[in-house]
Amino acid sequence: MNTDRIELGYGRGHLEFNFDTTRFDVITTDNHESPLSDFEIGAAFDAPIASPPIDEIVSSDDSVLIVVSDATRATASAQVVNLLVRRLVQAGVSPARMAVIFATGIHRPVTEKETVELLTPFIVQRLRIIQHDAYDQSNLIALGTTEGGVAVEVNSALREFSHVFVTGGITFHYFAGFTGGRKSICPGLASAKTIEATHMLALDFDTGGRRTGVQAGRLDGNAVHEECERVTSMIAPAFSVNTIVGENKSALKVFCGDWRLAHRAACDDYLQQYSVAVPERRDVVIVSCGGFPHDINLIQAHKALDMAALACKDGGTLILLAECGDGLGRPDFLKWFEETDSRALAARLVNGYEVNGQTAWALLTKAERFRVYLVSELPADAVRRMRMIPVRTLSEALEQAGGAGFIMPRGAAVLPRIEGQ
Repeated sequence: MNTDRIELGYGRGHLEFNFDTTRFDVITTDNHESPLSDFEIGAAFDAPIASPPIDEIVSSDDSVLIVVSDATRATASAQVVNLLVRRLVQAGVSPARMAVIFATGIHRPVTEKETVELLTPFIVQRLRIIQHDAYDQSNLIALGTTEGGVAVEVNSALREFSHVFVTGGITFHYFAGFTGGRKSICPGLASAKTIEATHMLALDFDTGGRRTGVQAGRLDGNAVHEECERVTSMIAPAFSVNTIVGENKSALKVFCGDWRLAHRAACDDYLQQYSVAVPERRDVVIVSCGGFPHDINLIQAHKALDMAALACKDGGTLILLAECGDGLGRPDFLKWFEETDSRALAARLVNGYEVNGQTAWALLTKAERFRVYLVSELPADAVRRMRMIPVRTLSEALEQAGGAGFIMPRGAAVLPRIEGQ
């Protein structure tokens, strides 16, 4: 037997796996780029896409709100925000006229420790930090209705500054196509009602399945992406910074400039680099989320499972490695699994849609199509309620899984596509 060794991310550490190379192939990319230096990121600021440079956008009379992703995303924000703030200061904007807001959407607030990790002590000590609460009407303002009929409510801070700068990381998203760009505003800084109205476009309530065009790696014809763009156009951010990060969470590429076009350029590049052709679907797929923060909770970890399903035969085995140190991601997530099957859950969403109910539906559909083993720190009873099989180790799952397979070490970061399709 020919063997090889791989380290699979799990929380802030990793699990070692010695595998039979005649049985498993690794789905990965050949991207070996080095992390960007401060100088290289500065050069990207100087050559923005379809936008004037920063020093032509702002002046000493301006105020700037910088939008940053929360702890569930890896965006190299510590480096990017530091350089962005320094550039704004050079352009004449005082730190007293800047603030950072976390685009948490309906996620939990960012902790003090996470704030320092995401921004560095330098920024935390000098800039005002704002937490978004999608349920707090006192901090929300109404902007009207989109062409698609979505009533738009966003954080009032977006109207309190003369310029909004958005930052974010680019990777695949299982129904919005890609992360980054417009997601910093919607869902990032939208109200719970607006988030629900945009996200429910992912489902076709007539068929009880996913709406056509709503999928990973697709923007054109993706109803969720297009509606989030309409919401963001009401804010019209002055500048955007989109990063592509590597396995060590450092920035490998930066796409700056116009909030629409810089994001599109980043997504096009990401699709080309991180879409991997595989010869066929196989019986077994072992998938790691890539470690923290991608496996911070089950709701985030599910995104890796969604991508792994693209490479697995119906009736096959998916083995998900996800520590889930923060638990499920929502204290009420398990309520959705009271339904008998995914069709019943879809019917429940028709009558009372919630964003995390859709995540539960997506998870349940995979648990029905595949045998899903979960290596995590979650209680075994909770895993079983979600129709998955709790195991302590990868070896334990493999003892019950036969056939050839794939290993996906970076979960949602890589899109498997079947050759010829």
